[in-house]
This record gives sequence, C-alpha cells and structure tokens, in this order.
Amino acid sequence: MRLLVKLGGTLLDTAESRQRLAGEIAALAASHQVVVVHGGGKQMTRFLTEHGVESRFVNGLRVSTPEVIDAVLKVLAGTVNHELVAALYAAGAASVGLSGVDAGLAEAEPISEELGAVGRVTSTNAKLLDLLVLNGYVPVVACVAGDRSGRIYNVNADQMAVACAAGFRVDRLIFLTDVDGVRGAEGTTLSRLTIAECGQLVTSGVATGGMQAKLEAACLAVERGTGAVVIAPGSAANACARIVAGEPMGTAITAE
Repeated sequence: MRLLVKLGGTLLDTAESRQRLAGEIAALAASHQVVVVHGGGKQMTRFLTEHGVESRFVNGLRVSTPEVIDAVLKVLAGTVNHELVAALYAAGAASVGLSGVDAGLAEAEPISEELGAVGRVTSTNAKLLDLLVLNGYVPVVACVAGDRSGRIYNVNADQMAVACAAGFRVDRLIFLTDVDGVRGAEGTTLSRLTIAECGQLVTSGVATGGMQAKLEAACLAVERGTGAVVIAPGSAANACARIVAGEPMGTAITAE
C-alpha cells in the first residue's frame, strides 16, 4: 500500500513526540511504501520572532518576504526536516530529506502579490519519490517549492501533501494533527464526512482557519483520486498503523 503521512509542525516541536512518531512511521515503512510531508509553522513563528521579523497572515497564509523565505529554508527545509530525518534513521528507517525544489518535485506559482513568495503548486514530478521508495527509502518532504526561473516559494503544508499524494498515487493520505478530528457544530468529532458535508462546515463557519484549509485540501485530494483521506490525532499511539488496519479514528473524508 502507498501512503502519504502529513505531520503538523506542532507534533514535531518536542523530541519526545518526534521520536515516537518516527518510530511509528519506521514500523509502517517496513511493510508499506511511505512518504512523509511536514509543516513547521510554530517553529517558523518562533524563529522569526527571535530574529525581529513580524509574522503577518492573510487568509491563514504567512506573507512571505525575502526574510521569511530565508527562514523557511533555514527552519522548514533545514532544522525541522533534518531533525525528523535523524529521528527516522534512529528508528531504523533509511530516510531522505527533500523539498519540492529537489528535482522539480513540486513546481509552484505565486498566489498573489499581497502574499509575496507564497506559492500554489501547479505540477508535481513524483519520479524522485518513486525512485527513493522503490529502493527502500522514506522521503521526508518540506513544504517548499520552486519554479523554472529559480524562484523559491513557501507552500501550505496541507496543499503540498495533496500535490505529492496525487503525484505519488497514494492509496491513503493521513493528516496527523493536534486535534482528534473534524468537529461538527455541536463540538463532537465527526467520524466520516463527504465532500459536500465538508463544504457545508466551511460555508456555515463551523470549520475555519487551519481546519478549513485542511478540509479543502482533503476534498481536493479525494477529487484527484486519492483512495481515502483521514484527519486523525497525532497524539494517539500508532495512529497510522491503526488507520491502515481499518480501525475507525479521527475523521475520514470520502467522495460520497
């Protein structure tokens, strides 16, 4: 089975959480083809604050000036990526740190002038992912993309996960996050949602901010042919293995 696991940056902010997740993913990779995409917004904000750079957001996306892109490369494609690669290696998985810039894995274009160098992925070349996975490696992809003119873009991690999932033709896309799943108007976690129901949660204002972005990304993945999408709590022990085994967990997004 081909799997893509997207890890939220909050889950990678402590060594304990990072090592536990690395162990679980390494165990999963022993019997499945696994690609990991990760975020790191919390680490980015902390780094920018420490260096006197204000974080500004428009519709949940971080305005990316040249100073922010420099931090993206240092923090997301640097520290966060390589700490996870090191944890996976310690857990027994031969992992390789990448970004969308490598071998044209993810090409992007600017979303708007207002956002600066925030990119929308326009094409994915998953040949490098195929090459690595088929030779026993676990690719770990930071949410950075490029274009044929050499420009570098900051890309929303959920959108990067969807682009890689489509290019890599995954059977399941698992978003591990810091909540139990998608909550309805009553505040309870919903076990299953259709694309139409996701849209209703967004338009009614129940799902906003990061969860809205996650739902929109999940729906796009389903529309692009991903077999199943699950939004699940990264704090739950062996979440990925349990999802793959068919255990209900978090929120499953389906076409109908």
